Order: sequence, then structure tokens, then C-alpha cells
Amino acid sequence: MDYLIKAKNLTKKYGIRTVINNIDFEIRKGEKLALIGTNGAGKSTTISMLLGMIKPDYGTIKYWCNNYNAKIGVQLQATPFFEGYTAKENLYFFASLYNQTLSNEDIKTILENCNLYEVRNTLASRLSIGQQKRLSIAVTTLHSPELIVLDEPTAGLDPKARYEIKKLIDSLSKKGITVLFSSHDLDEVWNISDRLVFLHQGNVVADGNPKELLEKFNVSNLEELYLILTESK
Repeated sequence: MDYLIKAKNLTKKYGIRTVINNIDFEIRKGEKLALIGTNGAGKSTTISMLLGMIKPDYGTIKYWCNNYNAKIGVQLQATPFFEGYTAKENLYFFASLYNQTLSNEDIKTILENCNLYEVRNTLASRLSIGQQKRLSIAVTTLHSPELIVLDEPTAGLDPKARYEIKKLIDSLSKKGITVLFSSHDLDEVWNISDRLVFLHQGNVVADGNPKELLEKFNVSNLEELYLILTESK
């Protein structure tokens, strides 16, 4: 099986408004997949359906295993940790929620991999935004998921912090973890993703390798592609 999640004919309506319109969507094993689109395009709804948080009105979703929820890590924009705990204490606490037993050496390795070891005893509320993002991703990966879902992982970060997040995502990918992330930052999409899916008005209007999509639509960059795909239809 070369996919983790495979959805066919997904449709979701709220009242008379169709939010997702009969789309096919798959997450392939080992890839870094970017989900992009304008506000209201249906990105959050699509992710929520794929994660089983909401049910589609129509369509089917197949998963690579029965206990897929235990093998997915999700990092939302809202801070998922306890600000009154230190970075290290947060990792111990969330490990207990995941029923994971981590040694001091395990925690040290996680902190080092996320470039957080020097601030391990700093309260989460006093970490920089970039450090908080990295701590969020560390928490997301504590239970060794096969798929992680990141909601705009570099939103609001300065260039150095964005670069550190990119390195962290690359390191997770090299360990065989599949990554799905949503983003409005086209530079981020270009620098991180192996494949992108573009949603517009509830429809998949582009799906493929970023470089190949530029050639297909005869444009020179993702911004031009974005503008073409979001023209009124």
C-alpha cells in the first residue's frame, strides 16, 4: 500500500452551501504534502474529514490501518501545551497522556532535535513564538506517529524561525514520517513540499509536484499559479 489515506468523492455541505464538492484526495506514504488555497476554500473541512473529526455527507475514506488515530499527530495553530510548565515538563506531561514512557535521555534527544535543549527549563509561556512552534511539533511527535498534520506551521515567524521549522520538518520526513501541512506561505510550500494540492471553492484545481505544475500551467512561480487558479470560475 503506497498511501496512508485515500478518499473518493468527498462532499460536505452546510445547509445549502457546498463546502467540499466531490473531491478525491490521497496522502501517500513518506511524502511532504502541502494543502493550499484561499480562505474558505475548504482546507480545514477537508483535513477534519480526513482525520475523522467530521463526517462527509458523501464519499469514502480508506485508511492504512484500523487504529489510524493512534498513529497520527496533529499540530494546530492554537498552542497545545501548558504555558505554566517548562518545555521539558510539557514533554513529560504529554508523554503520559500518550501512555509513552520516556527516559531522561529520550527527552534530551527530543529537545535537542527540536533545538530546544538550552531552553528546556524555560516556561512555555516565555518561549519565543518560533520555540513554541517547535515545542508544539515535538509534542505532536511524542507517540511516534506515521503521519503528522501541521496547520500553518510557520505562520507569524521570522525568516530564521521559519528556516528552523523547515529543518525540523525535513528531519521528520527523513525518519519516514509522512507530513501534511496547510499554508498560505508559497515560499514555504516551494521549499518543503514534494507535492501540493490546491483547493478552490471546494474543488481540487491542481494536484502534483510543484515544479511539474509550473510547467503544466506555463507559469514561472507559485504566486502566478495561485493567481491563475483563484480566478473567478
